[in-house]
Amino acid sequence: MAGKLAAEFGVSEDTIRRDLRELAAEGRLQRVHGGALPASPAIAPFGVRHDLESAAKEKIARRAASMIAPGQTVIVVGGTTSVALVKALPPNLRATIVTHSPSVAAALADHATIEVILIGGLLFKHSVVAVGAAAMEGISRIHADLYFMGVTGVHVTARLSTGDFEEAAIKRALAARSAETVVLASSSKLNAASPFVIGDITLAQTIVVEAQCAAELTRPIEEAGVSVLRA
Repeated sequence: MAGKLAAEFGVSEDTIRRDLRELAAEGRLQRVHGGALPASPAIAPFGVRHDLESAAKEKIARRAASMIAPGQTVIVVGGTTSVALVKALPPNLRATIVTHSPSVAAALADHATIEVILIGGLLFKHSVVAVGAAAMEGISRIHADLYFMGVTGVHVTARLSTGDFEEAAIKRALAARSAETVVLASSSKLNAASPFVIGDITLAQTIVVEAQCAAELTRPIEEAGVSVLRA
C-alpha cells in the first residue's frame, strides 16, 4: 500500500508510513497487515455511542428481536444496539436471556416472562460489561441456541474486531457456547477495523445490517459465505 501511495502522490514510502502512523495515533484509521482501514467510530464510550446511528440501530435491533423463538436460550452482549434489542422483545415472549451486560439485564427487569441470567466479573467500564476470569467461568456453563454479538469492525480479511483485548476474548468465548452467532453491525462498522480480533468473519453465520447499507459493503461478506439480513 505504501509503495502505491508513494508513487501516486510523488513522495517517499517513509513519508506515507509516517502519515499513516500519525493518522492511526489520531484514531482516524486502523493499520492492518498490508495497509490500513477506516477506524470504527463504535469504539467511543458507551454514553457517546448511544446517539450514533440511532435510527439504524433501532431497525437492526427490531430485526434481531424477531429472530428469537419461544423457549430459546439466547446470549446478548452489551452495547447500545443490544439494549434496543431486548426492549423490542414481545411482552409475552418466554425465553432465557444470558448476558454479561448490567444494562441489558436492567432493560429486562420488568419483562414478566423472560428469565435473565447475568454473568458477573470485572466491570469493563468503557462498554459496561463483565470481563475477566469470573466471566469466563460463567460462560463455560452455557449452551445457547443463539448469540447476538456486537463488534466494532467487520472486514473479510481484517476479520471481526473490537477495541479491547479482554472484551474480544469474552466475545470469542461466547461464540463457542452458542449454536448460531449473529453479528449486529450498522454500516459504519463494515469495511472498518479495530485493534483486537475476535475471530474470522465466518465465526458468524449471519450479519444484520440496515436496509440502506451499500451493496459493495455487504457483497464481500456474502461471498465469504456469511448470510446478510437487511433490517
